[in-house]
Formats: sequence, structure tokens, C-alpha cells
Amino acid sequence: MLLRMIPDNTRIRFMWLRSVSFPLSAVMFLASIALFFSVGLNFGIDFKGGTVFEMKTMESPADISAIRTQLGTLNLGDVQVQQFGGDDEVLVRVQQPEGGELAQQAVVSQVREMFGESVEFRRVEVVGPRVSGELAQAGMIAVIASLVVILFYIWFRFEWHFAVGAILTTINDIVVTVGLFVVLQLEFSLSSIAAILTIIGYSLNDTVVVYDRIRENLRRYKKMALPELLDRSINEMLSRTVMTSVTTLLALIALYAFGGEVIRSFTLAMIFGVVIGTYSSIFLAAPFLILLKLRPSSVTGGDGGADADKADEGSSGSAASA
Repeated sequence: MLLRMIPDNTRIRFMWLRSVSFPLSAVMFLASIALFFSVGLNFGIDFKGGTVFEMKTMESPADISAIRTQLGTLNLGDVQVQQFGGDDEVLVRVQQPEGGELAQQAVVSQVREMFGESVEFRRVEVVGPRVSGELAQAGMIAVIASLVVILFYIWFRFEWHFAVGAILTTINDIVVTVGLFVVLQLEFSLSSIAAILTIIGYSLNDTVVVYDRIRENLRRYKKMALPELLDRSINEMLSRTVMTSVTTLLALIALYAFGGEVIRSFTLAMIFGVVIGTYSSIFLAAPFLILLKLRPSSVTGGDGGADADKADEGSSGSAASA
């Protein structure tokens, strides 16, 4: 027996629910923007500049509090110490010191001298303020460029209504995901940019699949009212959408639980992105087509349009057999 999480022939009125989904999405969108400008992101060393030490201690488990106390005696400013991977592996982040690159090299020397042979330094990474600014600019350009390319691609493949709807949906997913970083104060680094780009790809794929079925049904049911046609298209793709999301979430949850501290913020952002991407492809992407008047001359009634379409299909079938 095939596993079916969603029964066949569902008839959920998604377009009726847009009176709830639109206000809810607008509140989350505006709240995310307000929090971004009022609270701000917790930028990591990739964007602020600083030094990262990846160390392996001789004792297991590593004494995190003792390491933090030792580093506190150096007066290095903001120092983050966390365990990752195995019990004897520690990740230390030191903020960007005043004095430029020479001051950063001095920090590296101080930390190495303090721990000496008691730990194994597996990785030492220094990010200067100039490099961090370039990384932030490159990350922003990557996100904007991806949205522009997506806009023209969907415009070419479908119609401008679909292109605008897909971009609006994707922008919503990006802004709300950034809002998650602000609310939870997750470290925002280059891996976070990678997560956002991945979420864009996932959300867009889900949206395009739904749009493709809508386009097919627009040709098949030429007299059906647009809200009814959108409901029909989403219900036809609902099983595929849910199954794809669930299987992706299972893998991401396993990564979040067992992947270690280093990729935890990345994985959490991906989990949230998959959920919000699935939500938006159903409750935002299709309703946007109504606002954009995809079919302004469509029949406002529901059943009459469907019956007329069935009659059209029957007549076309008779003509073909004749």
C-alpha cells in the first residue's frame, strides 16, 4: 500500500482562507522589518570581523567554563566559547579588536601562548574589517541577483502575473526568515546567506510547481472562475507539496539534532524556511494571482463555470472522435 499523507481528491477552499493568510503574512512581514531596524541582526565574525579558534582539548569533556575564565583574563572584549562536534572540541570567537590586523595577530599570539600544548589548534581564522565588509556586500548582491534572474525566468516561462507573484512570495519568505534570526538572535554569518539562498530555491521550486498546474488548468477550464481554478490546482498538487516538505524536514531535523553547534543556526533557518516556503506557495503565491487579475474576464460563479468547462471538454472529445 502506498503511503498517503494527504487523501486523493481533497477540496480545501484555500482561496477562502486568503482573508486570514494575507493579514497574518502582512503582520509577520512588517514585524520582521520593524525588528530588523530596531533590534538588528546578531552579525557573526564573517561580517563584523574577528578571530575564530577551533581547538581540541586533551581532556574530555572540555571544561568550557575554565576556558572562558582563562580567556577573560586577557581582556579581549567579546569572547564566545562553545562546544561543537565531540566533547573535546571547542570553538572560540573573539571580536574585532581596535588596531587593525596587527592587533588581531596579537590576539592570536596571546591565545596560543595561554593554552600552549594543552590544546590542539585545528583552525585559526582571522577576518579583517575590510574583508567582512566585502563579504556582506557580496552576500547582498547574491540575494538581489538571484531574485532578478528568477523574475525574468518566470516572466519568460509563464506570464508577468506569475513572475510578480513568485517574487512577492519569495521576498516574504526572505524577510520573515531574517525576522527569525532577529527574534532568536541567531548568529548571522555567511552560512546564513547560504541558508537564505537555499530557501529561495526551495520556495521557488514549490511555487513554480503549483503555478505550472495552474497554467495547465487555465487552458483546460477556460470558463471556470479563477478562485475555484486556483483551489482545484492547489488541491491537485497538495499531496506532492506536503510529501516533499515532510521528507526535507526529516533530514533537516536530523541535522539539527546531530549535526553539532556549528551548523545549528543554519539548520534551524532551513527548517523554518521549508515551513514558511510551503505555507507561502499555497496561501500566498496563488492568491497573489487574484490580486494581480490574472483572469479579469473570468466567470464569477463557480459551478456554472465548471459545468461549462465539462461541456467544452465533452464537445471537443466528440469532435475528435468524429
